[in-house]
Amino acid sequence: MQLIVIVFLGAALGFLYGSYTDGFIFSTNICLFAGLTLIMPSLFKFKLNEITLIWEHRKLMLKGALVNYLLLPLFAVGIGLVSKDFGVAAGLFLISVLSGGGMVMHWIKRSHGDTSLGFLLLFLNLLGVSLSLLMLHLFAKYTAGYFDITYDQEVTIRRFAQPVIMLLIVIPFLASRVLLWFKPVVTFIEKYKKFISQGSIFLILFYLFGLQSSQQLVEVYDFEPELFFVALIAVVGFYALVAAASMFIYNLDSPQERAAFWHSVTRYITLALVISTFSAGTFGISMLLPIMFAYLVQIPLSVIIANRYMPKLD
Repeated sequence: MQLIVIVFLGAALGFLYGSYTDGFIFSTNICLFAGLTLIMPSLFKFKLNEITLIWEHRKLMLKGALVNYLLLPLFAVGIGLVSKDFGVAAGLFLISVLSGGGMVMHWIKRSHGDTSLGFLLLFLNLLGVSLSLLMLHLFAKYTAGYFDITYDQEVTIRRFAQPVIMLLIVIPFLASRVLLWFKPVVTFIEKYKKFISQGSIFLILFYLFGLQSSQQLVEVYDFEPELFFVALIAVVGFYALVAAASMFIYNLDSPQERAAFWHSVTRYITLALVISTFSAGTFGISMLLPIMFAYLVQIPLSVIIANRYMPKLD
């Protein structure tokens, strides 16, 4: 509940700030800030020798990859095509190909999942961001015609793939390796990780919703208010399918499968929001809508699953 309040306040205050001022001009520095405050602290406990877990749990890894990069995107494509809006469909698809997130380790620990495997999956999914961007590119390429949209392949996804990967993956990982030599700093960050994470989410949302481009959501509401309802229904439907499929596919009695389960149910929404800021010009500002509603759906859904389906593990 606390995180939902932070998300709501960050988005609402940012949007109000942009409404009464000239708003912010987008800078890639927000990606670096997100990488260092949200992603880097999660990498401290990742040890390179844990790579061997990939082979040890290869069947589970394959199953998780098929769920996250085949089944969930298929859910998103199906719902997105029904939505009849290119932006809503693209936002939902982006959520579907970004596994994990800042909260995933919280849910793995709470349900007594395998944290070592959880951290490895988190790291691998971050490396998979390049694959996610490629899949978004292919989605746009092959569905633009269905939505009567022209997709210029030369000036869209490819132009920001490299800075996203560098600022959100490479630099945070290298920074985490360097800071491991300074134990007091790591201890401080670990101690206040929750506050750092929540504070950074608030600032990121305040900034992103305070962007000049975000004010175009007012135009969406004025001319196509039904898209807000369409996006909400699309997100609820998507998460319902994800939760049902994940509970059927994974064996929740296994600590390792519970770790993989949370990496499917939990999507990296904040990362999706950052990436969508680059690409809203291509897909339309309505791309932000499913990502906004995902915050309101994913967090309560995770609480319900943890309390109702995993009470014996507390």
